[in-house]
Amino acid sequence: MTRLWCARAWVDNKWASRVLLEANSHGYWQRITPNTEAPQDDTSQFDCVIPGLVNAHSHAFQRTMASLTERQDPNRPGDDFWGWRERMYQVALRIGPTELEIVAEWLYREMLQSGFTQVCEFHYLHLDPEGRPYSDSLELGLALTRAAERAGIGLTLLPTLYMHRGFGQTGLSEAQRRFACTPDEVLEWQSRIQAQAQFSGRTHLLNAGVALHSLRAVDAGAIRAVAQCVGEVPLHIHVAEQTSEVADCVEHLGQRPVEWLLEHIGLDNRWNLVHATHSLRHELAGIASSGATVVLCPTTEANLGDGLFDLTTSLTHEVKWSVGTDSHINRHPALELQLLEYGQRLHLRQRNLAARHAKAHSTAAVLFEGALKGGLASCGQPLGGFLVGQRADAVALDAASAPLFGVPLDHYLDAWVMGQPSMPVSSVWVAGKKLDPKPSKMLQTAWLEVMKKLWS
Repeated sequence: MTRLWCARAWVDNKWASRVLLEANSHGYWQRITPNTEAPQDDTSQFDCVIPGLVNAHSHAFQRTMASLTERQDPNRPGDDFWGWRERMYQVALRIGPTELEIVAEWLYREMLQSGFTQVCEFHYLHLDPEGRPYSDSLELGLALTRAAERAGIGLTLLPTLYMHRGFGQTGLSEAQRRFACTPDEVLEWQSRIQAQAQFSGRTHLLNAGVALHSLRAVDAGAIRAVAQCVGEVPLHIHVAEQTSEVADCVEHLGQRPVEWLLEHIGLDNRWNLVHATHSLRHELAGIASSGATVVLCPTTEANLGDGLFDLTTSLTHEVKWSVGTDSHINRHPALELQLLEYGQRLHLRQRNLAARHAKAHSTAAVLFEGALKGGLASCGQPLGGFLVGQRADAVALDAASAPLFGVPLDHYLDAWVMGQPSMPVSSVWVAGKKLDPKPSKMLQTAWLEVMKKLWS
Protein backbone atom coordinates (compact mmCIF):
# COMPACT_ATOMS: atom_id res chain seq x y z
CA MET A 1 0.00 0.00 0.00
CA THR A 2 1.17 3.54 -0.84
CA ARG A 3 0.53 6.25 1.76
CA LEU A 4 1.13 9.97 1.20
CA TRP A 5 0.44 12.68 3.74
CA CYS A 6 0.04 16.12 2.21
CA ALA A 7 -0.13 19.46 3.98
CA ARG A 8 -2.25 20.58 1.01
CA ALA A 9 -3.86 18.43 -1.70
CA TRP A 10 -6.16 19.34 -4.58
CA VAL A 11 -9.30 17.35 -3.75
CA ASP A 12 -12.72 17.84 -5.36
CA ASN A 13 -11.84 21.12 -7.07
CA LYS A 14 -10.37 22.82 -4.01
CA TRP A 15 -7.43 22.72 -1.65
CA ALA A 16 -7.86 20.39 1.29
CA SER A 17 -5.59 20.48 4.35
CA ARG A 18 -3.66 17.68 6.04
CA VAL A 19 -4.75 14.97 3.61
CA LEU A 20 -3.78 11.31 3.88
CA LEU A 21 -3.88 9.57 0.48
CA GLU A 22 -3.86 5.76 0.56
CA ALA A 23 -3.61 3.51 -2.50
CA ASN A 24 -4.25 -0.23 -2.61
CA SER A 25 -1.88 -2.83 -4.04
CA HIS A 26 -3.62 -2.63 -7.44
CA GLY A 27 -2.68 1.03 -7.87
CA TYR A 28 -6.03 2.72 -7.11
CA TRP A 29 -6.97 5.18 -4.38
CA GLN A 30 -8.51 3.32 -1.46
CA ARG A 31 -8.96 6.13 1.08
CA ILE A 32 -8.77 9.93 0.93
CA THR A 33 -8.78 11.40 4.45
CA PRO A 34 -8.54 15.19 4.93
CA ASN A 35 -7.95 16.99 8.23
CA THR A 36 -5.79 14.26 9.72
CA GLU A 37 -2.57 14.70 11.64
CA ALA A 38 0.68 13.61 10.03
CA PRO A 39 1.35 9.93 10.80
CA GLN A 40 4.27 9.23 13.12
CA ASP A 41 5.60 6.43 10.93
CA ASP A 42 7.44 6.21 7.62
CA THR A 43 4.54 7.63 5.56
CA SER A 44 5.94 10.02 2.94
CA GLN A 45 5.07 13.66 3.67
CA PHE A 46 4.76 16.51 1.16
CA ASP A 47 3.80 20.19 1.18
CA CYS A 48 1.61 20.31 -1.92
CA VAL A 49 0.22 17.48 -4.07
CA ILE A 50 -2.04 17.61 -7.13
CA PRO A 51 -3.43 14.89 -9.41
CA GLY A 52 -1.47 13.93 -12.50
CA LEU A 53 -2.84 15.13 -15.83
CA VAL A 54 -3.46 13.37 -19.13
CA ASN A 55 -1.51 14.42 -22.21
CA ALA A 56 -4.40 13.80 -24.59
CA HIS A 57 -2.59 14.25 -27.91
CA SER A 58 0.94 13.14 -28.77
CA HIS A 59 2.92 12.32 -31.90
CA ALA A 60 6.06 11.01 -30.20
CA PHE A 61 8.35 11.01 -33.24
CA GLN A 62 7.79 14.76 -33.69
CA ARG A 63 9.74 15.40 -30.48
CA THR A 64 12.88 15.05 -32.61
CA MET A 65 12.00 18.19 -34.58
CA ALA A 66 10.80 20.40 -31.72
CA SER A 67 12.35 23.89 -32.14
CA LEU A 68 14.19 22.79 -35.32
CA THR A 69 11.73 24.24 -37.83
CA GLU A 70 11.99 27.84 -36.66
CA ARG A 71 13.99 29.25 -39.57
CA GLN A 72 12.53 30.84 -42.67
CA ASP A 73 13.04 28.90 -45.88
CA PRO A 74 14.03 31.46 -48.56
CA ASN A 75 12.26 29.30 -51.12
CA ARG A 76 9.01 29.50 -49.12
CA PRO A 77 8.26 33.18 -48.49
CA GLY A 78 5.04 32.36 -46.61
CA ASP A 79 5.60 29.64 -44.02
CA ASP A 80 2.54 27.94 -42.50
CA PHE A 81 1.22 24.60 -41.24
CA TRP A 82 1.45 23.02 -44.68
CA GLY A 83 5.13 23.93 -45.04
CA TRP A 84 5.83 22.55 -41.57
CA ARG A 85 4.00 19.36 -42.54
CA GLU A 86 6.39 18.73 -45.44
CA ARG A 87 9.35 18.93 -43.06
CA MET A 88 7.56 16.62 -40.64
CA TYR A 89 7.12 14.04 -43.42
CA GLN A 90 10.88 14.11 -44.04
CA VAL A 91 11.52 13.24 -40.37
CA ALA A 92 8.85 10.54 -40.39
CA LEU A 93 10.60 8.77 -43.27
CA ARG A 94 13.86 8.41 -41.30
CA ILE A 95 12.71 6.90 -37.99
CA GLY A 96 12.70 3.14 -37.41
CA PRO A 97 11.39 1.10 -34.46
CA THR A 98 14.62 1.41 -32.45
CA GLU A 99 14.77 5.18 -32.87
CA LEU A 100 11.06 5.57 -32.10
CA GLU A 101 11.40 3.60 -28.87
CA ILE A 102 14.32 5.77 -27.72
CA VAL A 103 12.57 9.02 -28.65
CA ALA A 104 9.31 7.98 -26.99
CA GLU A 105 10.97 6.97 -23.73
CA TRP A 106 12.89 10.25 -23.65
CA LEU A 107 9.68 12.19 -24.30
CA TYR A 108 7.56 10.24 -21.82
CA ARG A 109 10.11 10.87 -19.08
CA GLU A 110 9.97 14.59 -19.88
CA MET A 111 6.20 14.43 -19.52
CA LEU A 112 6.45 12.77 -16.12
CA GLN A 113 8.89 15.42 -14.93
CA SER A 114 6.38 18.13 -15.82
CA GLY A 115 3.20 16.63 -14.33
CA PHE A 116 1.69 14.38 -17.00
CA THR A 117 1.06 10.79 -15.86
CA GLN A 118 -0.84 9.44 -18.90
CA VAL A 119 -0.40 10.00 -22.64
CA CYS A 120 -2.69 9.38 -25.61
CA GLU A 121 -0.43 8.47 -28.53
CA PHE A 122 -2.02 9.33 -31.90
CA HIS A 123 0.00 6.78 -33.82
CA TYR A 124 0.09 6.77 -37.62
CA LEU A 125 3.60 5.50 -38.43
CA HIS A 126 2.76 1.94 -39.49
CA LEU A 127 5.01 0.82 -42.37
CA ASP A 128 8.77 0.78 -42.84
CA PRO A 129 10.54 3.75 -44.49
CA GLU A 130 10.00 2.20 -47.93
CA GLY A 131 6.29 1.79 -47.31
CA ARG A 132 6.45 -1.97 -46.76
CA PRO A 133 4.86 -3.85 -43.83
CA TYR A 134 7.08 -4.98 -40.97
CA SER A 135 7.03 -8.71 -40.22
CA ASP A 136 4.83 -7.72 -37.29
CA SER A 137 2.44 -5.04 -38.53
CA LEU A 138 2.30 -3.57 -35.00
CA GLU A 139 6.10 -3.22 -34.73
CA LEU A 140 6.12 0.54 -34.25
CA GLY A 141 3.14 0.51 -31.91
CA LEU A 142 4.86 -2.08 -29.73
CA ALA A 143 7.95 0.15 -29.61
CA LEU A 144 5.74 2.83 -28.05
CA THR A 145 4.31 0.42 -25.46
CA ARG A 146 7.83 -0.65 -24.43
CA ALA A 147 8.93 2.96 -24.10
CA ALA A 148 5.94 3.82 -21.92
CA GLU A 149 6.48 0.78 -19.70
CA ARG A 150 10.14 1.65 -19.11
CA ALA A 151 9.34 5.29 -18.37
CA GLY A 152 6.43 4.32 -16.10
CA ILE A 153 3.79 6.52 -17.73
CA GLY A 154 0.31 5.29 -18.55
CA LEU A 155 -0.31 4.88 -22.30
CA THR A 156 -3.46 5.01 -24.39
CA LEU A 157 -2.34 3.88 -27.83
CA LEU A 158 -4.47 5.15 -30.71
CA PRO A 159 -3.62 3.26 -33.92
CA THR A 160 -4.61 5.74 -36.59
CA LEU A 161 -6.48 5.19 -39.85
CA TYR A 162 -4.96 7.16 -42.75
CA MET A 163 -6.30 6.40 -46.25
CA HIS A 164 -6.26 9.48 -48.52
CA ARG A 165 -4.02 12.46 -49.18
CA GLY A 166 -6.92 14.92 -49.10
CA PHE A 167 -10.57 15.62 -49.84
CA GLY A 168 -11.64 14.18 -53.18
CA GLN A 169 -8.33 12.36 -53.68
CA THR A 170 -7.51 8.67 -53.61
CA GLY A 171 -4.46 7.10 -52.02
CA LEU A 172 -1.58 8.74 -50.19
CA SER A 173 1.30 10.82 -51.46
CA GLU A 174 4.77 9.29 -51.68
CA ALA A 175 5.79 11.25 -48.56
CA GLN A 176 2.86 9.67 -46.67
CA ARG A 177 3.70 6.09 -47.63
CA ARG A 178 4.36 4.97 -44.05
CA PHE A 179 0.86 5.92 -42.91
CA ALA A 180 -1.19 3.59 -45.15
CA CYS A 181 -3.58 1.16 -43.45
CA THR A 182 -7.14 -0.14 -43.58
CA PRO A 183 -10.07 -0.04 -41.13
CA ASP A 184 -9.62 -3.76 -40.43
CA GLU A 185 -5.96 -3.23 -39.56
CA VAL A 186 -6.53 -0.46 -37.02
CA LEU A 187 -9.29 -2.50 -35.40
CA GLU A 188 -6.96 -5.50 -35.22
CA TRP A 189 -4.16 -3.39 -33.70
CA GLN A 190 -6.53 -1.93 -31.12
CA SER A 191 -7.67 -5.42 -30.16
CA ARG A 192 -4.09 -6.69 -29.90
CA ILE A 193 -3.03 -3.90 -27.56
CA GLN A 194 -6.02 -4.54 -25.32
CA ALA A 195 -5.17 -8.25 -25.28
CA GLN A 196 -1.53 -7.49 -24.46
CA ALA A 197 -2.59 -5.31 -21.54
CA GLN A 198 -4.85 -8.07 -20.24
CA PHE A 199 -2.22 -10.78 -20.64
CA SER A 200 0.49 -8.75 -18.91
CA GLY A 201 -1.77 -7.58 -16.09
CA ARG A 202 -1.23 -3.95 -17.07
CA THR A 203 -4.76 -2.83 -18.00
CA HIS A 204 -4.42 -0.02 -15.44
CA LEU A 205 -1.42 1.36 -17.37
CA LEU A 206 -2.04 0.32 -20.98
CA ASN A 207 -5.17 0.55 -23.10
CA ALA A 208 -6.06 1.30 -26.71
CA GLY A 209 -8.63 3.28 -28.63
CA VAL A 210 -8.67 4.18 -32.31
CA ALA A 211 -7.94 7.39 -34.19
CA LEU A 212 -9.19 8.54 -37.57
CA HIS A 213 -6.60 10.94 -38.91
CA SER A 214 -9.03 13.54 -40.27
CA LEU A 215 -12.02 14.00 -42.56
CA ARG A 216 -9.62 14.76 -45.40
CA ALA A 217 -7.78 11.45 -44.87
CA VAL A 218 -10.62 9.01 -44.07
CA ASP A 219 -13.88 8.60 -45.99
CA ALA A 220 -17.32 8.55 -44.42
CA GLY A 221 -17.86 4.82 -44.82
CA ALA A 222 -14.63 3.98 -43.04
CA ILE A 223 -15.40 6.38 -40.18
CA ARG A 224 -18.81 4.78 -39.67
CA ALA A 225 -17.41 1.25 -39.87
CA VAL A 226 -14.70 1.88 -37.28
CA ALA A 227 -17.03 3.74 -34.92
CA GLN A 228 -19.59 0.92 -35.09
CA CYS A 229 -17.09 -1.91 -34.61
CA VAL A 230 -14.65 -0.61 -32.03
CA GLY A 231 -16.90 -0.57 -28.98
CA GLU A 232 -16.69 1.65 -25.91
CA VAL A 233 -13.15 2.96 -26.29
CA PRO A 234 -11.76 6.43 -27.03
CA LEU A 235 -12.14 7.64 -30.63
CA HIS A 236 -9.93 10.56 -31.70
CA ILE A 237 -9.93 12.64 -34.89
CA HIS A 238 -8.15 15.82 -36.05
CA VAL A 239 -10.81 18.34 -37.05
CA ALA A 240 -11.06 21.99 -38.15
CA GLU A 241 -7.42 22.79 -37.38
CA GLN A 242 -6.89 24.91 -40.50
CA THR A 243 -9.18 27.40 -42.23
CA SER A 244 -8.32 25.85 -45.60
CA GLU A 245 -9.35 22.44 -44.24
CA VAL A 246 -12.73 23.89 -43.25
CA ALA A 247 -13.19 25.43 -46.70
CA ASP A 248 -12.25 22.17 -48.44
CA CYS A 249 -14.68 20.26 -46.24
CA VAL A 250 -17.52 22.62 -47.16
CA GLU A 251 -16.63 22.25 -50.85
CA HIS A 252 -16.48 18.43 -50.84
CA LEU A 253 -18.91 17.42 -48.08
CA GLY A 254 -21.27 20.39 -48.10
CA GLN A 255 -20.78 21.23 -44.42
CA ARG A 256 -18.17 22.41 -41.98
CA PRO A 257 -16.20 19.56 -40.32
CA VAL A 258 -17.90 19.55 -36.92
CA GLU A 259 -21.32 20.13 -38.51
CA TRP A 260 -20.75 17.11 -40.73
CA LEU A 261 -19.62 14.87 -37.88
CA LEU A 262 -22.59 15.85 -35.74
CA GLU A 263 -25.11 15.19 -38.51
CA HIS A 264 -23.63 12.21 -40.36
CA ILE A 265 -21.66 10.28 -37.74
CA GLY A 266 -23.47 11.07 -34.52
CA LEU A 267 -20.88 12.03 -31.95
CA ASP A 268 -21.06 10.59 -28.45
CA ASN A 269 -18.92 10.51 -25.33
CA ARG A 270 -16.31 8.26 -26.98
CA TRP A 271 -15.30 10.99 -29.42
CA ASN A 272 -12.35 13.36 -28.98
CA LEU A 273 -12.12 16.19 -31.51
CA VAL A 274 -8.49 17.24 -31.70
CA HIS A 275 -8.00 21.00 -32.14
CA ALA A 276 -11.51 21.98 -33.36
CA THR A 277 -9.82 25.38 -33.66
CA HIS A 278 -12.20 26.89 -36.19
CA SER A 279 -15.47 25.61 -34.72
CA LEU A 280 -18.35 28.08 -34.60
CA ARG A 281 -20.71 28.71 -31.69
CA HIS A 282 -23.44 26.37 -32.93
CA GLU A 283 -20.85 23.63 -33.49
CA LEU A 284 -19.53 24.02 -29.94
CA ALA A 285 -23.09 23.79 -28.63
CA GLY A 286 -23.52 20.58 -30.63
CA ILE A 287 -20.30 19.13 -29.23
CA ALA A 288 -21.48 19.88 -25.70
CA SER A 289 -24.84 18.21 -26.32
CA SER A 290 -23.18 15.13 -27.82
CA GLY A 291 -20.91 14.51 -24.82
CA ALA A 292 -17.79 14.56 -27.00
CA THR A 293 -14.50 16.09 -25.81
CA VAL A 294 -12.33 18.69 -27.53
CA VAL A 295 -8.56 18.12 -27.29
CA LEU A 296 -6.68 21.42 -27.28
CA CYS A 297 -2.96 21.79 -27.99
CA PRO A 298 -2.32 25.52 -27.45
CA THR A 299 1.48 25.62 -27.84
CA THR A 300 1.47 23.53 -31.02
CA GLU A 301 -1.48 25.49 -32.41
CA ALA A 302 0.42 28.71 -31.71
CA ASN A 303 3.66 27.34 -33.15
CA LEU A 304 1.94 26.28 -36.38
CA GLY A 305 -0.11 29.46 -36.69
CA ASP A 306 -3.38 27.53 -36.59
CA GLY A 307 -5.55 30.11 -34.86
CA LEU A 308 -7.36 30.48 -31.53
CA PHE A 309 -9.97 28.09 -30.20
CA ASP A 310 -13.08 29.84 -28.80
CA LEU A 311 -12.53 28.88 -25.17
CA THR A 312 -14.99 31.35 -23.72
CA THR A 313 -17.93 30.03 -25.76
CA SER A 314 -16.93 26.45 -24.99
CA LEU A 315 -16.94 27.20 -21.26
CA THR A 316 -20.34 28.86 -21.54
CA HIS A 317 -21.72 25.72 -23.22
CA GLU A 318 -19.81 23.45 -20.79
CA VAL A 319 -17.89 21.65 -23.52
CA LYS A 320 -15.55 18.99 -22.14
CA TRP A 321 -11.93 19.60 -23.09
CA SER A 322 -8.49 18.19 -22.46
CA VAL A 323 -4.97 19.29 -23.40
CA GLY A 324 -2.14 17.71 -25.34
CA THR A 325 1.37 18.67 -26.37
CA ASP A 326 0.96 17.32 -29.92
CA SER A 327 4.23 18.19 -31.74
CA HIS A 328 6.01 18.69 -28.37
CA ILE A 329 7.37 22.18 -28.93
CA ASN A 330 6.46 22.27 -25.21
CA ARG A 331 6.13 19.35 -22.79
CA HIS A 332 4.61 21.10 -19.75
CA PRO A 333 0.88 20.84 -18.93
CA ALA A 334 0.80 24.12 -17.04
CA LEU A 335 2.17 26.01 -20.05
CA GLU A 336 -0.60 24.57 -22.24
CA LEU A 337 -3.13 25.82 -19.70
CA GLN A 338 -1.49 29.23 -19.39
CA LEU A 339 -1.41 29.79 -23.14
CA LEU A 340 -5.03 28.69 -23.45
CA GLU A 341 -6.04 31.57 -21.18
CA TYR A 342 -3.51 34.09 -22.50
CA GLY A 343 -4.63 33.55 -26.09
CA GLN A 344 -8.14 34.59 -25.09
CA ARG A 345 -6.80 37.62 -23.18
CA LEU A 346 -4.80 38.82 -26.18
CA HIS A 347 -7.77 38.36 -28.48
CA LEU A 348 -10.45 39.90 -26.25
CA ARG A 349 -8.22 42.32 -24.30
CA GLN A 350 -9.66 41.19 -20.96
CA ARG A 351 -8.42 39.15 -18.00
CA ASN A 352 -9.43 36.01 -16.09
CA LEU A 353 -11.70 34.89 -18.91
CA ALA A 354 -11.77 31.20 -18.03
CA ALA A 355 -12.93 31.97 -14.50
CA ARG A 356 -15.54 34.46 -15.66
CA HIS A 357 -17.12 32.23 -18.30
CA ALA A 358 -17.07 29.21 -16.00
CA LYS A 359 -18.65 31.34 -13.25
CA ALA A 360 -15.76 30.49 -10.94
CA HIS A 361 -13.18 32.34 -8.85
CA SER A 362 -9.76 31.02 -9.87
CA THR A 363 -8.67 30.96 -13.51
CA ALA A 364 -5.98 28.36 -12.82
CA ALA A 365 -8.49 26.13 -11.03
CA VAL A 366 -10.91 26.25 -13.97
CA LEU A 367 -8.13 25.38 -16.38
CA PHE A 368 -6.70 22.59 -14.23
CA GLU A 369 -10.09 21.00 -13.50
CA GLY A 370 -11.07 21.24 -17.17
CA ALA A 371 -7.93 19.40 -18.22
CA LEU A 372 -8.36 16.83 -15.44
CA LYS A 373 -11.98 15.95 -16.25
CA GLY A 374 -11.51 16.12 -20.01
CA GLY A 375 -8.39 13.97 -19.81
CA LEU A 376 -10.43 11.27 -18.10
CA ALA A 377 -12.69 11.15 -21.18
CA SER A 378 -9.80 11.28 -23.65
CA CYS A 379 -7.83 8.32 -22.31
CA GLY A 380 -10.50 5.90 -21.15
CA GLN A 381 -8.73 5.30 -17.83
CA PRO A 382 -9.97 6.21 -14.31
CA LEU A 383 -7.93 9.38 -13.87
CA GLY A 384 -10.38 11.73 -12.21
CA GLY A 385 -8.12 12.93 -9.40
CA PHE A 386 -8.06 12.15 -5.69
CA LEU A 387 -11.22 10.05 -5.49
CA VAL A 388 -11.66 6.50 -4.22
CA GLY A 389 -11.46 4.07 -7.13
CA GLN A 390 -9.45 6.35 -9.39
CA ARG A 391 -5.90 5.41 -10.41
CA ALA A 392 -3.40 6.51 -7.79
CA ASP A 393 -1.52 9.16 -9.76
CA ALA A 394 -0.08 12.16 -7.95
CA VAL A 395 2.36 15.00 -8.51
CA ALA A 396 4.18 16.89 -5.75
CA LEU A 397 5.08 20.55 -6.16
CA ASP A 398 8.03 21.90 -4.19
CA ALA A 399 6.77 24.66 -1.90
CA ALA A 400 10.37 25.75 -1.30
CA SER A 401 11.01 26.38 -4.99
CA ALA A 402 11.23 29.98 -6.18
CA PRO A 403 7.82 30.07 -7.96
CA LEU A 404 5.95 28.90 -4.82
CA PHE A 405 8.18 30.17 -2.00
CA GLY A 406 6.20 32.67 0.08
CA VAL A 407 3.05 32.33 -2.01
CA PRO A 408 -0.15 31.93 0.06
CA LEU A 409 -1.19 28.28 0.06
CA ASP A 410 -4.51 28.95 -1.65
CA HIS A 411 -2.62 30.41 -4.62
CA TYR A 412 -0.25 27.51 -5.32
CA LEU A 413 -2.19 26.41 -8.40
CA ASP A 414 -2.31 30.00 -9.67
CA ALA A 415 1.45 30.29 -9.18
CA TRP A 416 2.17 27.03 -11.02
CA VAL A 417 -0.11 27.65 -14.02
CA MET A 418 0.13 31.42 -14.40
CA GLY A 419 3.48 32.17 -12.75
CA GLN A 420 6.08 29.64 -13.85
CA PRO A 421 4.43 26.79 -15.77
CA SER A 422 7.72 25.20 -16.81
CA MET A 423 8.63 24.47 -13.18
CA PRO A 424 9.48 20.75 -12.84
CA VAL A 425 7.60 18.72 -10.27
CA SER A 426 9.48 17.36 -7.26
CA SER A 427 7.94 13.86 -7.19
CA VAL A 428 5.53 11.83 -9.29
CA TRP A 429 3.51 8.65 -8.72
CA VAL A 430 1.70 6.53 -11.31
CA ALA A 431 -0.67 3.81 -10.10
CA GLY A 432 0.70 4.21 -6.58
CA LYS A 433 4.32 3.75 -7.61
CA LYS A 434 6.84 6.53 -7.10
CA LEU A 435 8.89 7.03 -10.24
CA ASP A 436 12.29 8.43 -11.03
CA PRO A 437 11.68 9.94 -14.47
CA LYS A 438 15.18 11.32 -15.00
CA PRO A 439 16.81 9.69 -18.05
CA SER A 440 19.67 7.27 -17.48
CA LYS A 441 23.12 7.90 -18.96
CA MET A 442 22.41 5.12 -21.45
CA LEU A 443 19.19 6.80 -22.60
CA GLN A 444 20.91 10.17 -22.86
CA THR A 445 23.56 8.64 -25.12
CA ALA A 446 20.93 6.89 -27.23
CA TRP A 447 18.92 10.12 -27.59
CA LEU A 448 22.01 12.01 -28.75
CA GLU A 449 22.72 9.30 -31.33
CA VAL A 450 19.19 9.52 -32.71
CA MET A 451 19.36 13.30 -33.00
CA LYS A 452 22.78 13.08 -34.64
CA LYS A 453 21.44 10.57 -37.17
CA LEU A 454 18.45 12.75 -38.01
CA TRP A 455 20.04 16.18 -38.09
CA SER A 456 23.80 15.91 -38.73
